[in-house]
Amino acid sequence: MSFAWFVARRYLTARRRQAFISLISAVSIVGIGVGVMALIIALALMTGVQSELRDRIVGSTAHIYVYKHDGYKDIAAELKQMQVDGVTGAAPAISGQGMMSSNGSLADGVYVQLKGIDPALEPAVTDIRGAIKTGSLDALTTRPEFARDGVILGADLAHELAVTEGDLVSLITPRMVVTPSGPVPMSLVLRVVGTARFGFYATDTAAAFVTLDTAARALGRPGPDLIQLRLADLGQARSKHQELQARLGDGYDIDDWTELNGPLYSALELEKLAISLTIGLIVMVAALNIVASLVLLVMEKSRDIAILRTMGATARAIRMVFILQGLTIGMIGTLGGTVLGLVVCFVADRYHLIQLPADVYQIAYLPFRVQPLDVVIVFVSVLLVCLAATIYPSRQAGRLDPAEALRNQ
Repeated sequence: MSFAWFVARRYLTARRRQAFISLISAVSIVGIGVGVMALIIALALMTGVQSELRDRIVGSTAHIYVYKHDGYKDIAAELKQMQVDGVTGAAPAISGQGMMSSNGSLADGVYVQLKGIDPALEPAVTDIRGAIKTGSLDALTTRPEFARDGVILGADLAHELAVTEGDLVSLITPRMVVTPSGPVPMSLVLRVVGTARFGFYATDTAAAFVTLDTAARALGRPGPDLIQLRLADLGQARSKHQELQARLGDGYDIDDWTELNGPLYSALELEKLAISLTIGLIVMVAALNIVASLVLLVMEKSRDIAILRTMGATARAIRMVFILQGLTIGMIGTLGGTVLGLVVCFVADRYHLIQLPADVYQIAYLPFRVQPLDVVIVFVSVLLVCLAATIYPSRQAGRLDPAEALRNQ
């Protein structure tokens, strides 16, 4: 055991008369522990919310969208061209808007985001098959002869229209068709063959899925508008976006999921930073308590320091005594706070302690996701703050003049 650590341990464990100093040290440990615990819980909460939103977003949408300026003529050839490293699925689609009602009245219609899909390829780019709640995806194509075209509605959209599987809905699109009485909007009567819930508000409240042929007829399109791509690693969306743009040229426009949802993620990242900085003030207050306790200890132990100096202890050794003492206080608080924070996160996520109304937030409970890197950053940062808090008291102890200290005793 080194001399500095021996003396520091004695000061921490063998106090009989410095009850006030011991109380300040205990408050410092508790303050640091609470701050670390709060930081870990807050970071886990924000990471969990981000992960949950990301999973819901990319579950209902593709990772990359590729638009061709003059439209897709040979879709099979275009799909083959999209098969690059890192792309695990590709599917064509037609996208447009319309109004839908369950009683045929435009006045009672609701806005819908119409999407024409290939039911055989769509599951390769979105989680539509897993999102189906009633009916089936295959029912879009396996229609009886002379049956009306099918449509799969978002679960909340179906609820708003008060329709279930087997009911009829009227779709009106901006496409104008010429009739004896003049141009009128295109109107189709579709049969509901299923409902889907992705857990993402924008999709569940507005999405209507039909086949490519139905969408082309309703919107007046000659073929697919876009090709959707799914990546093995959604974190590579930006790099694959740039790679595809360079490969395909200026005749294509490309969007990725990070661009389409950039404002949401920017807001969440800013909120995560703000919460971390706010809670970090707790750690700073606890660090000030370490400064106060060490300064008081230096004043209390000035006689001991003077004796140690006269016995040959160097100023550096005296500084190390108080640095180690402050770091020990910080280490105990940091370890305790880390353990408590991880336990709280595990219990809250495992048993869904914080419930939310799913019909409002589309999340049944607040998820907690602990990232090892966050824990390491918090642990190291707090220890550095505690180390910084020991600098002033330790320097004061090292500068203490033995003769002056003994003269005042």
